[in-house]
Amino acid sequence: MDAQCACGSLKVDLPDDITPTVVACHCTACQRRTGSPFGVGAYYLLAALTITGNATSWTRKTDSGGAFTIHFCPTCGSTVYWTTGNHPEAVGAIADPHFPGPVRSVWEDTRHEWVDIPTALHHFPKSRS
Repeated sequence: MDAQCACGSLKVDLPDDITPTVVACHCTACQRRTGSPFGVGAYYLLAALTITGNATSWTRKTDSGGAFTIHFCPTCGSTVYWTTGNHPEAVGAIADPHFPGPVRSVWEDTRHEWVDIPTALHHFPKSRS
């Protein structure tokens, strides 16, 4: 399984033997990043990923003062993965209908009222911490 940009030039090969934590984030930064009411990502250890192709990066500060770096394709602009300063994981964005649903829903204070994440076992008004 992999994550890739729209034009296919930036890819992340995901390990088959690791079950990631999948999270839905309703923060306004993820809404702006995705053009959607929420973003979904799967947390993996960065060392477990194989990244091929060139990425352009942009970093923003999080509400907790950490860093959130988006890595996107310089050709088509698709966000493929991101890294955070507060966790040792990288996050891969995956477009696969068989991938598991989110088990955690965060930043629900800014969740669109009509959005429901039925697979989420844990719900947080802000981040999980």
